[in-house]
Amino acid sequence: MNNLKKILTLGLLLSAVLCYGQHNQNHEKIKSLKVAFITEKLDLSSKEAQAFWPIYNDYEEKREALRRKERTEIRAKIKDANSLSEKEAKLLLEKYISFEDEEEKLDKAFLTQINKVITAKKTLLLLRSEEEFKRQLIRQYRHKKGGGGGFR
Repeated sequence: MNNLKKILTLGLLLSAVLCYGQHNQNHEKIKSLKVAFITEKLDLSSKEAQAFWPIYNDYEEKREALRRKERTEIRAKIKDANSLSEKEAKLLLEKYISFEDEEEKLDKAFLTQINKVITAKKTLLLLRSEEEFKRQLIRQYRHKKGGGGGFR
């Protein structure tokens, strides 16, 4: 019986690791596709690319860290908004606004910095390309899941 528990525990652990690994592989695949998509859309010279990608990657890392922090500190609690006191809700709302401000500062700093290494036109193309990539990714996800979903 003790061996059966060990085998079941090991099986659950392995399946969790495999699921995480699959998620991580998908995340890396999407990241690679995004880099290729942006590279093609912006038509960066080698000099521009050499300056652009370190700044962009740093921005993406900071933005993802901020979003992870927001998810853990705010989003989970918003789901339970009905159980919060008014005081707790007010503090959570203030924290949410603070995260929004922080994200806006990060975006502004990135756009200012990136505009020093690529033209304003390419910076605008970058913004458009990110949105296009996101839409295309969602479209493919819906198609893969079998149908298109509710929103259009």
